[in-house]
Amino acid sequence: MKPQLIIFAILIAGFIVYNFFFRIEDDRINTVINILYASILFGYIAFMALSLLKKMKK
Repeated sequence: MKPQLIIFAILIAGFIVYNFFFRIEDDRINTVINILYASILFGYIAFMALSLLKKMKK
């Protein structure tokens, strides 16, 4: 579980760094990128929860 948490922390740090430093000036494109990145984050949360449930089932 620890490597998954490290990857998740890197993804969150990447999201924060993008929003502070590498923001695109066009608001539409920036919103699309933020939505896609957030979708990846939530998908990874779902993956971690599913793998945790599988481990608890054993």
